[in-house]
Amino acid sequence: MFYKTLNNQVKMPQLGFGVYQTPVDETKQAVLEAIEVGYRSFDTAQAYGNEAGVGQAIQASGLPREEFFITTKIWITNAGYEKAKASIAESLRKLQTDYIDLLLIHQPFGDYYGSYRAMEEAYKAGKVRAIGVSNFS
Repeated sequence: MFYKTLNNQVKMPQLGFGVYQTPVDETKQAVLEAIEVGYRSFDTAQAYGNEAGVGQAIQASGLPREEFFITTKIWITNAGYEKAKASIAESLRKLQTDYIDLLLIHQPFGDYYGSYRAMEEAYKAGKVRAIGVSNFS
């Protein structure tokens, strides 16, 4: 696997498996099959509604959590400090993990400054290894 080193020195696999538009009831099996063929990086989002399936598959794989790189994104309805903070906790619960490898603001709408403050707090607390933005021009 080839990796990219992020600004904070976290290594991110260049190739990952995205679950956008993967039906909720098929996500776990799709991710398990991706794990079986060698994928270790998974991209999901709160808006996709399938974070739980990703978490279930990683748990069911029997592999150590450290072997995986999980990316998820805060959706616009969770923008703002308080909502983002609660949504990060919810994502951690659904993903069945103590930390997220990369957490992004999904789109530049709403109070994304507040969202970013919540992300910085989660980063400092060790709940997130890296933070950033997605779909910002």
